[in-house]
Amino acid sequence: MPASSQARIIIFTGSSCPWCNRVKQYLKEKGFRFREVNVERDRDGARELQRRHIMGVPVVLIGSYPIVGFDKAKIDKLLGIKR
Repeated sequence: MPASSQARIIIFTGSSCPWCNRVKQYLKEKGFRFREVNVERDRDGARELQRRHIMGVPVVLIGSYPIVGFDKAKIDKLLGIKR
């Protein structure tokens, strides 16, 4: 999926989360833009995860579909990334 017509991507992260850095790097390498929400600094972001009953990071929100953790296969499928 070209970056210009991509789904909205939000990544919920934590400051000391190595998997958060890996998922951000992966999406950058694939040419996708995203918005990062650090739940340690953003109370609304933290509340959004609590509302969804998600307690860990990273969470990649693609459109309205949350992916908990760096699940490359799910990310690839939702974004149409060919392996």
